[in-house]
Amino acid sequence: MMSAWVIMRRELASFFVSPLAYVVLTSWLMWNGVVFWVLTEFYARNAVASGAATPLSAFFGGSSLFFIPLLVFVPVLTMRLLAAEKQSGTIETLMTAPVSEASVVLGKYGASIVMWCVLWAPTLIYAWIMSQHGSVDWGATVASYFGILSLGAYFMAVGLLMSALAPNQIIAAVLSFVALGVLFTFGIGEFVFDGAMRELCAYLSMWSHMQSFSKGVVDTRYLVFDASVTILAVGLSIGALKARRHA
Repeated sequence: MMSAWVIMRRELASFFVSPLAYVVLTSWLMWNGVVFWVLTEFYARNAVASGAATPLSAFFGGSSLFFIPLLVFVPVLTMRLLAAEKQSGTIETLMTAPVSEASVVLGKYGASIVMWCVLWAPTLIYAWIMSQHGSVDWGATVASYFGILSLGAYFMAVGLLMSALAPNQIIAAVLSFVALGVLFTFGIGEFVFDGAMRELCAYLSMWSHMQSFSKGVVDTRYLVFDASVTILAVGLSIGALKARRHA
């Protein structure tokens, strides 16, 4: 575990001293700021039509504006985790060091989760702003952030796996975008199909996932799904590194 911790710190240090970190963070905050402003304007002008929905519930997965940037920002954040090491040749040094493949992968994955949390931490100010101008369901807000953490765990794991499989960062980003895009498209099937197929698509749906959490409902089915995908993707990433070491 100590090796994983050292690798995580190294990864975070290399990320936050690079221009990429600040380009990503600035772009992310600008996007979320605009989305929050648009949603508050919409709900202020359509208070009757919106019913029980609130700007915060819409912000946390209640519209496609939540998911579209994730399909872009997650690949950008994860593409460098292992693919950059291979592209620069430092992966060979890492593989000959006295650290296990599991430590490397877990360290990289831990760094990606910290990056994910850093992205979302500034959005806490939106809940504070709403509390100054109306009532906020803090239980639903906490559940929403819990859902974001759960969803991010498997998003980052998928991105890590693509980075482990790809020979360079560009291909890693494209593979991550396609993988997450396919998962997102499966979820749309709940609005298209009927019967068992609809139930399956609803279970896979990122939209249903976040709509449940944004209402304050912590559905264990989604937690099990997220944890399963995360464990599978991290395990396959470890396997990909082992295969590279013994190739």
